[in-house]
Amino acid sequence: MTSRGNRMRALLIVLGAVATVGGSVPAHAKEPDEMITQNPQTLQFIPIPNMPSCATAAILRGNPRSGPAWVLLRLASGCQVPWHWHTANETLLVVSGRGNVVAKDGTPLQFVPGAFAYLPSHHQHHASCFRTCLLFNTADAAFDIHYVGVNGEEISLEEAMRPPPPPAGARRRRR
Repeated sequence: MTSRGNRMRALLIVLGAVATVGGSVPAHAKEPDEMITQNPQTLQFIPIPNMPSCATAAILRGNPRSGPAWVLLRLASGCQVPWHWHTANETLLVVSGRGNVVAKDGTPLQFVPGAFAYLPSHHQHHASCFRTCLLFNTADAAFDIHYVGVNGEEISLEEAMRPPPPPAGARRRRR
């Protein structure tokens, strides 16, 4: 199937999910049964608090700061979101791009259009994008992110983003 065909299939999956899944009242709607439409050309991607700067989001429905929400999550090429967990249950549907999400003690999911992941509350995972990724993301509660170190202890974003130290006993190359 062509790349365009894959994107169309992923878009149809997203539209089907949006049509069948209930949720919170949209931030833009006055009534819970009011239709919402978003034009991709006018979406505003904004930085996400306490996330790497390579991650941005466009809010489609709800308010991620205070409750359930649907967003388009964009991870730039080369973006890495270190090991973390969320209080909310999280779902991901890949619209475009290439990368992966790896869960603690789980099989990695390759990001290809149409790939789906459900990450339960407090489930540790990390994500990487090799080619800019666009993900349809839902959370069933307010967004939070808790980064974890190698021993599972909670750490800051700054600490999580530091490159790992070289392995003990690693030799330096001489020229």
